[in-house]
Amino acid sequence: MERFFFRLILLLSLFLQQNRVWSQEEVAPAAGFRNNVLPRNPASLRILGIGNSFTDDGMQYLPDLLEHAGIENVTLGRLVLGGCSLERHYRLYTSGDPAYKYLKSYPGKNVWEEAKGQCTFRDAVADENWDIVVLQQVSQDAGMYETCQPYLRQLMDAIAVNCSNAGVCIGWQMTWAYGRASEHPGFANYNRSQTDMYDAIVRTVKTLTADTGIDIIIPSGTAVQNLRTGEMNNPPLDLTRDGYHIDLGAGRYTLACTWFQALIAPCLGKTVAGNSFRTKNGNVPVDDRTADACQKAAQHACSNRFEVTEK
Repeated sequence: MERFFFRLILLLSLFLQQNRVWSQEEVAPAAGFRNNVLPRNPASLRILGIGNSFTDDGMQYLPDLLEHAGIENVTLGRLVLGGCSLERHYRLYTSGDPAYKYLKSYPGKNVWEEAKGQCTFRDAVADENWDIVVLQQVSQDAGMYETCQPYLRQLMDAIAVNCSNAGVCIGWQMTWAYGRASEHPGFANYNRSQTDMYDAIVRTVKTLTADTGIDIIIPSGTAVQNLRTGEMNNPPLDLTRDGYHIDLGAGRYTLACTWFQALIAPCLGKTVAGNSFRTKNGNVPVDDRTADACQKAAQHACSNRFEVTEK
């Protein structure tokens, strides 16, 4: 009788263990990575963006929004190299090449300063106890997921190994489609169609989220498409300054609002709505009348990351 109960308990234990493993495999992403959650109301917040000129475009006005929101406990970092793809980032990481420009914005100052003119990937990731590290793909490849791997997973591992914060969250900037008249050679990847490029970027980010577990998305591309549906759009540039880099006025402003709403709002509980920062820069400057449209384009994008909200 004792042997019978022992076998019964053993079989039941094996069944439960197999069922538990099966359940985990059902929900786990292919890479086996589970992203950490965003910190809630931390005493300090540290965000690092790693990329290229599109990272510059996305983050440039973020310190200004922080300043006008009265937020003085955020450290920002930008590790950038023009035209850098995920593959090149990984090559630079493994070689230790100090090819990057590294800028920071410090708490209480909220102004970009050059931290190091020549910096390695490893040095920047290890520089602060980063809460969030945001990656992106080079713009012409942003709608082709096959260009992201295996380099994205390798960079995720590099961040985990070199960041001193074991709870670091990995985010992704979803970049924007080019202006309709763009002469960028990479536009040919998408039939020289803005709609095709945006749709491809959306598909790529959806695949990336399912495959890697990166669920912190900054939907810059959707925010730009939202703004393009309204009267602020300026075809054929379509809120760019050269067909692909974003306009220095409303374009960069909308991107910064999107970064703010995607990262700052959930962490610190302050919305970008009503932020008083304005800029006269660019072909499409931001004033009291147009700022609301930019802010709403960002808010709608963060609420509905993969679909355009028309004005």
